[in-house]
Amino acid sequence: MDFNVKKLASDAGVFFTRAVQYTEEKLGQAEKTELDAHLENLIARADCTKNWTEKIFRQTEVLLQPNPIDQTGARIEEFFYEKLDRKIPFRTTNAELLGQYMQDAAKEFGPGTPYGSTLITVGEFQRRLGGAEREFLHMSAINFLTPLRNFLEGDWKTISKERRLLENRRLDLDICKARLKKAKLAEAKAALWSEEVDKAEHELRVAQTEFDRQAEVTCLLLEGISSTHVNHLRCLHEFVEAQAAYYAQCHKHMQDLQKELSSANGDAFPNAFAVNASTSGVSAGPSPLSTATLPGASPPSRPPNPSNALESSTLKIEEVKPAATGTRKAKVLYDYDAADTSELSLLADELITVYTVPGMDPDWLIGERGNQKGKVPVTYLELLS
Repeated sequence: MDFNVKKLASDAGVFFTRAVQYTEEKLGQAEKTELDAHLENLIARADCTKNWTEKIFRQTEVLLQPNPIDQTGARIEEFFYEKLDRKIPFRTTNAELLGQYMQDAAKEFGPGTPYGSTLITVGEFQRRLGGAEREFLHMSAINFLTPLRNFLEGDWKTISKERRLLENRRLDLDICKARLKKAKLAEAKAALWSEEVDKAEHELRVAQTEFDRQAEVTCLLLEGISSTHVNHLRCLHEFVEAQAAYYAQCHKHMQDLQKELSSANGDAFPNAFAVNASTSGVSAGPSPLSTATLPGASPPSRPPNPSNALESSTLKIEEVKPAATGTRKAKVLYDYDAADTSELSLLADELITVYTVPGMDPDWLIGERGNQKGKVPVTYLELLS
């Protein structure tokens, strides 16, 4: 017990002495040993790495789990499973839950009805999307988040511990320098202080040795930041690969869903353009918020040439007259080169007048620009009025 009390008193004395030295340095009343430039650069680089790694880690968590409540719950669940040394079970994604609700609703509405059968189909694809999302979250957590977390909770804690130790060794060194300086000043006044000078010089040599040793250890750890960057670069590539695979899967699932809905409901739900054309005489062109209008989007593929027998036998462009109430203005989204004399070439961003006529293919409209007239593809237009 006596030993512990003495050690506690000794530690308290060292802490107090260091605190005094640190305060005097901040007030400019004491000299401070500066670290060499190489070590200072390593420390600055390490701090930068830690700060940005932490920000990237947190924001990636937000990207993968946007809901803060779900994020907190997931962390608590991971903590308990980690302590129990058990594998974390897969959590149902929102898309999977939506798909399940759709399929359950279809059972109530009747799977044989158009709405019910469509709910079953869409629900199945929502579950596939959810499965792809779950796999993406799992791979991202293993290949990207875990290495970043290991650095912040492992390597960085070790580096921080050694840096604190280096700072204590520096404070001890400067304290010894101050003591030696005071002893030499006292020696100049009285020869009796020569013993104090010898003691101060010995303490200074010991402090200098410990400081140099700790500086070397800290330097080696900080130089390891380069290896950390290499490791995080590899993890970043894996994260991008997982993200690209996930979006590719989602795109394929949605394309398959569109094809399946088109083939399954084509008879029950005719082309929206054809319905609109038969009632108002004008096509419903792409929405202003469609992907065709996004910056950098590529033009859609050229629609197939009309094969409708009625159109090919009766439709002559020069004889076509606009309907009395069926014309609309349209903005051209992309440049279009006419394939033959029956079509009208288009320039992106120009305005033209469009309308349809009975028996015309729903993928095409009649476009007019001044005295020019010809067929134009619907997918190249944005209807304005």
